[in-house]
Amino acid sequence: MKQYLFIAASLFMLSLSSCKKEAYEWEDYTYTAVPIITVNTAKSALPTVANAKTSFFNIKDPNLANQQFEFVLNWEGFGKQTVTAIDVYVSFNKREASAPSYPIVISTPGDQYPNIFQYPLPSIVRTTDKFYETATTFPKTYTFTAAQLATITGFNLNTAEVNDYILFKFMVTLADGRKIVSFFNNICDESRGEPGDCRVGVRFRNQ
Repeated sequence: MKQYLFIAASLFMLSLSSCKKEAYEWEDYTYTAVPIITVNTAKSALPTVANAKTSFFNIKDPNLANQQFEFVLNWEGFGKQTVTAIDVYVSFNKREASAPSYPIVISTPGDQYPNIFQYPLPSIVRTTDKFYETATTFPKTYTFTAAQLATITGFNLNTAEVNDYILFKFMVTLADGRKIVSFFNNICDESRGEPGDCRVGVRFRNQ
């Protein structure tokens, strides 16, 4: 009797699989590559954590204009894709209603990643983001002073307030011509150690 039940159940499952009529978009997934960022923590005006993907300017320092922000832009295709170019965008942003605490709090267990993401997600290029350039050679190092970033983004450095920030975002162009124009939380949330770094920034503090 058990043998007959097993055969009947198998035939039923087979009939269900053969009757599939819907085609779902998620079944036709393709692979992408992601931007990878390495922040030069030594050039941050205040102590930072590499995995936080953030640097700091110190408003209290009279030499604010000459403080530097430096990062290296690269990419990772996980053996599935190749990147030919990355479009770089930048913007100046006023502080959020609830900004991350400083010093950066590292989550446990692991003692590796910040306890919350350091800049707003999802990381979508918006009309307020200014196109800076298209990078075609990697890895590429970007170094800016606070004064240079103020000029590029069009704000008065003297009016910067605590927790205002400058944010860089990235769009990758794959070898097959596809352009990945947005990345969501499950790609670049640094608080969870996600595989990509679709944005990086420098935040103003007063320490």
